[in-house]
Amino acid sequence: MITPRKARVLELFAQGRRHYKLMDFSRALESFQEALREDPSDGPSRVYVERCRQLVAHPPPEDWDGVFVMETK
Repeated sequence: MITPRKARVLELFAQGRRHYKLMDFSRALESFQEALREDPSDGPSRVYVERCRQLVAHPPPEDWDGVFVMETK
């Protein structure tokens, strides 16, 4: 059973993914950060926070296909 808190985290994560796919990385970052405020142990949100920070600092080209390329291990 999913708790109301976990349902909220999933909702925020889905919202963040929608913004991410639209290349609205600032709004995506806000959603993922809010998900982490609800559940600081949410690994997927933590990963996307870091990706969004990198993409805000260094935006991809307009024809970006959504693939994230890791540059470090």
